[in-house]
Amino acid sequence: MVGGFGLLLLSVIFAVSVGAVSVPAETVFGILLSKVAPGLVEVDWSKGREAIVWEIRFPRVLLAALVGAGLAVVGAALQAVTRNPLADPHLLGISSGGAFGAILALLHTGLFLGLLTVPFMAFVGALGATLLVLGVTRFAAATSADRLVLAGVAVSFIIMAGANVLIFLGDPRATHTVVFWMLGGLGLAQWSHLVFPLVILAVCGAYFWARAGDLNAMTIGDETASTLGIPVARFRLTVFVIGALITGVMVAFSGMIGFVGLMIPHIVRFVAGGNYVRVVPASMLLGAIFLIWADILARTIMSPEDMPIGIVTGLIGGVFFIWLLRRQS
Repeated sequence: MVGGFGLLLLSVIFAVSVGAVSVPAETVFGILLSKVAPGLVEVDWSKGREAIVWEIRFPRVLLAALVGAGLAVVGAALQAVTRNPLADPHLLGISSGGAFGAILALLHTGLFLGLLTVPFMAFVGALGATLLVLGVTRFAAATSADRLVLAGVAVSFIIMAGANVLIFLGDPRATHTVVFWMLGGLGLAQWSHLVFPLVILAVCGAYFWARAGDLNAMTIGDETASTLGIPVARFRLTVFVIGALITGVMVAFSGMIGFVGLMIPHIVRFVAGGNYVRVVPASMLLGAIFLIWADILARTIMSPEDMPIGIVTGLIGGVFFIWLLRRQS
C-alpha cells in the first residue's frame, strides 16, 4: 500500500506537469508546496504557470482520482453482493440513471438547489435505475448472475433513450456541452466542486471498509452470510443504494465513465487476494491511479484537443471485458 501511495503521488505530479503547456515537475512540486505552506519555497515561476497548475490541472487530477476511486470501490462492492464478476455501475445501468438525472437538471429543471442540484438529481436517477434493475430481475425471475447483467444492460438502453429525448427537447445551445459531458470529461473541474465527491467517497468508502467482513461472507453465498447473522436482503439493498449515491455524484461531475468498476477490482483481487479488508482500499487506490493515467492519455493523445475520457476507458474496458469473458469460459 505504501508503494501504491507513492505511485499515486508520482502520477499526480506527472499528470499536472503534462499538457499543451509543459510545466517541469520541480515547478509543479514547488507550486503545491507554496500553496500548502506559503513562504516555504522561493517563487521563481510565472503567474500564468501557477494558474495553469493550481486552478486548472490540479483540480482536474484530483477529480480524476476521486472518480476513479469511487467507481472502483462501487464495482468491488457490487461484485461481492451479487456474486457476479461482471457487475459494474456502468453495465448495471446505474451510471445511465445518474446521467439521466444530471441531464434533467442541466437542461430542464434548473439549479433549484444551487451546486447541489446536479449531484442530487444524479443520485435520484442512479437510485431509480438501481431499483428498476432489481424490479426487472424480480419480474423476469432472473436470479442468475448473468441475467442480472442482462437486465442492467436492458435498463441502461431504456434510460439512455429517455436521456436522448431530454437532450432532443432541450436548449440546442446547451446540447453540445451535454453530449460532450455524456462521453466523460474532467475539464470542468473546480476547487469548489471537489468537496462533494470527496465527502461522499470518504464516508461511503469507510462504510464499505468497515463492512469488509460482511462483503467477504456475501461472496460465499446468502446462506453462509445468513448463518453469520447478516441480514442479507437489507445489506444487499444498502450496498446498492450507497453504490447509487457514489455513482450519481461521480457522474454529476465527470459524465459517464465506464468499465472502471469492472476492471479494477479484478486486478486488485489478482494481486492482493480476495479479502475485502484489502480489496476495498486497494480498489480505491488503484482506481484513482488508473483514471489519472487515462486522463493523461485523453489530454495528450490528440493534443491540444481534449479527447473525452470515457472513450479511453471504453476502449481499454472493452478489451478487458472480452478477456474476462474468455477467462470465465
